Amino acid sequence: MLFRDERWPDGTPCWVDLMAPDQRKAVDFYSALLGWEVAVGGEETGHYGMAMLGGRPVAGIGEIPPGQAGMPTVWTTYLAVSDVDKTAAAVTGAGGQILMAPMDVMAEGRMAVAADPTGAVFGLWQPGRHFGTQVLEAPGTQAWNEIMTRDYEAAKTFYGEVFGYSFGDISAEGFRYATLDIDGRPAGGIGLLPADTPPEVPANWTTYFAVADADASAAKVTELGGTIVAPPADSAYGRVAAVVDDQGASFRLIAPNERSGNPEGWDA
Repeated sequence: MLFRDERWPDGTPCWVDLMAPDQRKAVDFYSALLGWEVAVGGEETGHYGMAMLGGRPVAGIGEIPPGQAGMPTVWTTYLAVSDVDKTAAAVTGAGGQILMAPMDVMAEGRMAVAADPTGAVFGLWQPGRHFGTQVLEAPGTQAWNEIMTRDYEAAKTFYGEVFGYSFGDISAEGFRYATLDIDGRPAGGIGLLPADTPPEVPANWTTYFAVADADASAAKVTELGGTIVAPPADSAYGRVAAVVDDQGASFRLIAPNERSGNPEGWDA
């Protein structure tokens, strides 16, 4: 387990949160699955829940406000920025949309919610007292974030223009994918949705959560009332499963394997 006590470089997926129809149900699900302790704030925070590991924040869980029942139940990826207002202007200038205008979150930071030109929704986070996740490389932490889209080239152009990413192409036959690189290091990924993706599935940002055992964790998902979309399978980067929680939010689980070079686990 690694700890981080400073802000993230601009463009880094620095935080994820879930807005669910039933916050208590979501807290119970993810606490049981990922080992989180969730501290729910008071009315001044909108009763926002901070998921903690080792006493440090790793993710957020909130409840969809009354009157917004049609709001989708999704994990939102937030990208770190130095100036959220300037970045919001860059988003619209590059063909994206601002869905929630920049706003202060008490003294914690300043945020906005945006959509890229292909429809994928993401957040922007300008840190104040809160700069994002503080725990890395341990079960229960955010391990990877990626945007999957039907217009790969348009999305690459947008994210390169707005966030200054360079791209590490790792495409193969029937598979278009690149890393989103900051100062030569991968910070996330961008890929083309497979041709057989159901038409109702939009372009989206997906969060991968680290687990010690992908098979055991996938089984735990079903035990808790969730669904396995794609069973655990080995990749060059770990053993991965695609799952949906008991309120409809999709995410991935990833565990080390022989091919990822760390078969003994995240702490080895």
